[in-house]
Amino acid sequence: MTEKARRSFIQNAWGMGAAALSTLAAGSVASSAQAAGVELGGKKPVFNVPQVVLPVVGSEELYPIRRIYCIGRNYAAHSREMGSDPTREPPFFFQKPTDAIQYVPIGAVVDHPYPSLTKNYHYEAELVAAIGVGGKNISIERALDHVWGYTLGLDMTRRDLQRALGDEKKPWEIGKSFDYSAPIGPIHKVAKTGHFKEGAIWLKVNGVTKQSANLNQMIWSVAEQISKLSEAFELFPGDIIYSGTPENVGPVVKGDVIEMHIDGLPNLSVKIV
Repeated sequence: MTEKARRSFIQNAWGMGAAALSTLAAGSVASSAQAAGVELGGKKPVFNVPQVVLPVVGSEELYPIRRIYCIGRNYAAHSREMGSDPTREPPFFFQKPTDAIQYVPIGAVVDHPYPSLTKNYHYEAELVAAIGVGGKNISIERALDHVWGYTLGLDMTRRDLQRALGDEKKPWEIGKSFDYSAPIGPIHKVAKTGHFKEGAIWLKVNGVTKQSANLNQMIWSVAEQISKLSEAFELFPGDIIYSGTPENVGPVVKGDVIEMHIDGLPNLSVKIV
């Protein structure tokens, strides 16, 4: 498959309806191989790998997830509580695997499994932007034109593993990028919600407020994040960006119920099991 065809395939994927996406899921290995420039030549993939999708509120559409990007330390107070200087640090990003997503329907309290290998499991409440138009080197002024929708999500973190590996100057993927580490709500079209530049963001554990801030306290706005990220990666429809968490991240244990809120979006809730 040519580069032009590859881009066309990925850029059109987000617009597919539910029936088309069901077909994509059944043959997603073939689609992925072709998108990567590998011609199958009639050969059959040895596995079928499901396409990860999220429902779109108020429609029968599904939003397919291509990549999950996350920005680190994007609220000044959180940056300081993590031992960094927010006045000096440029934005940095990491990724989670697509199948780290745990879909949380509106109004539901979904069981969220406490992961292995950790004794210090943390919540991080975040606004999530969903890309609908790809590009490279996107200007800040045009960046929001690339947003298709928004939702809210949790960047769940094995903090003890993240810190230990960070102290050893090793990648801390195991602390961030594991099964179910990205609980997330359905996608809301930006045409209906508008862009989220300010508004309350809070998180409660068992009814007690733990995180409370305003989206306008981000160090790097969503537009700036998209612009900076597109300098390092070509963005495509299906990419989502976790936009950072406020201060007062902290631990949860089995039995705890997390409730997260962003003004203008339905709350998201999970129970640690």
